[in-house]
Amino acid sequence: MAKTYEEKKRFIKEYIRSLNAIEEAMEPYKEQKRDLRAEFRENGWLGTDDIRSAVKAYRLYKGKHNIDEIVNSFNILFGEKK
Repeated sequence: MAKTYEEKKRFIKEYIRSLNAIEEAMEPYKEQKRDLRAEFRENGWLGTDDIRSAVKAYRLYKGKHNIDEIVNSFNILFGEKK
């Protein structure tokens, strides 16, 4: 933890510089994601809702979430039976 106000300002500046460098490096990949979504929409392969659902499924899979637990929680929230 910074001991003085000046030291804290210096660390904040360093953090912002590093964050900016990372975000600039990520920008081409973000553009690729936008282009990918646009391509699938323009070609009529998937609609916006399909893409959103696919991304959600991917995030769940990537996060190694137990889909049965998610479905059970959803059913409890909305009062649905199996």
